Amino acid sequence: MTATLEVISRTKKRLPRGFKAPATGPIRNDEEPGTGFVALVGRLMTPKTLILAVVALVIFWFGVVPLWFMASSAFSDPLTGEFIGLEGFIEAYADTKLFQMLGHSLWFAAASSVLAVVVGTTLAYLLVRTDVPFKSLFFASSIIPLVIPGILYTVAWIFLADKEIGLLNHYLGGAGLFDINTVWGMAWVEGLHLSPIVFLLMVAAFRAMDPSLEESATMSGASRATVIRKITLPLVLPALVGAIVIMIVRALESFEVPALLGVPANIYVFTSQIYFELRGWPPGTDTASALAFGLLAIALIGVTFSNLISRNAKKFQTITGKAFRPRPIELGKWRPLAGTVILAYFLVTVILPMAVLLFNSFLPYPQTPSAEAFASMTFQNYLDVFEIPAAPRALTNSLILGLSAATACMAFMAVASWITVRTKLPGRQLIDAFTFVPMVIPGLIMGVALLSTYLWLDANVGTAFYGTLWLLGIAYFTRYMPYGMRYAVTSQQQIGAELEESALMSGASWWQTFRRVLLPLLMPGLLSGWIYILVVSFRELSSSILLYKSGTEVLGLLIWEQWENGSSVIVAAIGVLMVLALIVMVSIAYKLGAKVGIQQD
Repeated sequence: MTATLEVISRTKKRLPRGFKAPATGPIRNDEEPGTGFVALVGRLMTPKTLILAVVALVIFWFGVVPLWFMASSAFSDPLTGEFIGLEGFIEAYADTKLFQMLGHSLWFAAASSVLAVVVGTTLAYLLVRTDVPFKSLFFASSIIPLVIPGILYTVAWIFLADKEIGLLNHYLGGAGLFDINTVWGMAWVEGLHLSPIVFLLMVAAFRAMDPSLEESATMSGASRATVIRKITLPLVLPALVGAIVIMIVRALESFEVPALLGVPANIYVFTSQIYFELRGWPPGTDTASALAFGLLAIALIGVTFSNLISRNAKKFQTITGKAFRPRPIELGKWRPLAGTVILAYFLVTVILPMAVLLFNSFLPYPQTPSAEAFASMTFQNYLDVFEIPAAPRALTNSLILGLSAATACMAFMAVASWITVRTKLPGRQLIDAFTFVPMVIPGLIMGVALLSTYLWLDANVGTAFYGTLWLLGIAYFTRYMPYGMRYAVTSQQQIGAELEESALMSGASWWQTFRRVLLPLLMPGLLSGWIYILVVSFRELSSSILLYKSGTEVLGLLIWEQWENGSSVIVAAIGVLMVLALIVMVSIAYKLGAKVGIQQD
């Protein structure tokens, strides 16, 4: 008891400015017990209660309410509220081309996911478990494709593999050898663009796995192929299943690849069909909402399957209290082949797309490399970019939306994570669940849901959200809320509760404790989440394309409009500038992360 009093006494002496020691005199007025409704309201209406209630309501509104309005818009007109029944579902699902569209969607998602998982997992295994050469290229191969927006990556492959203008067709066999405007071409582009995500996920899984089981099997006479098939892959099965589900959901929500590669060849998937339903006049909101529910159902089936696999995750745990040091497998005669694979992957995913964008950005019109083409190179496209009236506005809007969405998201999620991790409030798990909802909703569906919600509010409440930056900011906040929550929860779980308890025992209010004790400790994780959301918001397209009007364009929409207008070389110039800006952002994030790590140590 004496030791405890001494600790409290020392804590009081080091109180931050503004903290007050607990009163030793009579009970303060704001703590006087009372009876009746007024007293009850007085006890509940504290700053802490109000802040927690506001955060919970915001998360509920942004995570769940849009889905309700989307469901309503499938059965009624969002502007008039007139009930139209099942007309939208009948029009959407009685179409003779439905099964063809469903087949295209499933084949595209399955093929691109298989490619991404096979490539990403293979590269992760080579990096972590073998002595493969050129390991320094893995970082560039995994980071650079992630910062290239999907629309630019797709445009780059059009320049490379289009059957008419593709450079690969020109140099490797004439027109028609490669045709990117097919389901398989779409899967190739999407799979390569997603493979770095699988790589990063599987690197963590392989690093966490104790290799002693593989070594035991090898010493028992099992071949390398048998060890991989019967031991390695089963041990990383939860991570592998999670990667597959993420890839399927990402492929199903992909808009840029199906729109740029599929539509010209009359190949429609759910996302491209939803877009054209909403861009027509009058907008087919009911049909688009009906299609969105079909796509959401497919995504939820994948997530449910992943959760069922994760229930048995204990079977695959190999990390125990006993330390281990992974020993790299010597590839021997296969080492040159593995090095060639790494170089080929780096060439295909990074060098070729970026080189073709850079090359076309200096041309007056698309050309194949030749003496004449190099002679015609000019900086005019870059000058023309800054003369596009919407370009400065798009850049400004992207920065405003990115900064606002990142700041608001991390601020709200800091409090939401405290509710989830620190309290025992009934229903706190629902807050975590509500923040997760947008993660399984494809970006285009999120656009449909928000469009339905705020069209109804504008028509029935008198608000004016549609076509404003406010609505785009809401879309960004909603879509990236799950990622902010993951960053905040992870950081929250690493901080001991005794630090807050000491501050509270020293007389600090909950808000003072949160602001002066907990928030500075959370800052490294919050900063990482803030930077991530800023970068992905900067390149967002799929949600924005349904919610903008003239004056609220962002950079992704500027590229889309220039491509639709046939200005492909202008698109290349915008793309180069945008990729450079994103690389700078990621580099700053990497350096800030390193500095934070040093401070933490």
